Amino acid sequence: MTEKEKMLAGELYFSGDKELVDERVKAKKLCADYNSTVYNDYMKRDRVLTKLLGGKGENTVIEYNFFCDYGYNIKVGDNFYSNHNCVIIDCAPVTFGNNVFIGPNCGFYTAGHPLGATARNSGLEYAEPITVGNDVWIGGNVCVMPGVKIGDNVVIGGGSVVVKDIPSGSVAVGNPCRVIKKVPKSDIPDAIVDIRDIMDAESEKKDKSKKK
Repeated sequence: MTEKEKMLAGELYFSGDKELVDERVKAKKLCADYNSTVYNDYMKRDRVLTKLLGGKGENTVIEYNFFCDYGYNIKVGDNFYSNHNCVIIDCAPVTFGNNVFIGPNCGFYTAGHPLGATARNSGLEYAEPITVGNDVWIGGNVCVMPGVKIGDNVVIGGGSVVVKDIPSGSVAVGNPCRVIKKVPKSDIPDAIVDIRDIMDAESEKKDKSKKK
């Protein structure tokens, strides 16, 4: 097996392998090109992301600065939004579903290293995939660690360190990140209706007070 094949298979591999180094250089150049593009040159931004990422859906927005290792291991669904300073160490696949919102200064790290110093210092490492489901909101300054799976309809509180899987329909927060409650069942249209009802009620109260 080549070192790249070992990497993608989740086995120990040598990160200084020439093929892998060349691929990282290519990705870093594309990241630099993307981050230096005029902000409202949306066509160029889209072209660079298409070259960099392994796949992306419609309406992909990634704010500057964005960094990754290989790019081709990253796949994002429709309506993907990442705020500033997102770092994805994609030595293994990192997959995002549809309607994923990511706050600023977040990191997704698939890479792991041997606990023994001798093996670690030799350049050996391994990688485990990260999966994020649909309809997920990840707050700012969140770290998602190797091998984690985040389900659908999940909210991760800011500053969390996610080291274990988070089930669908959960609100989770903390270091280590833990589920603290379920996501409310009411959807956005219901919430909008509720807000409008409150605003209408307040408006009626003001009208009645003026008439008095």
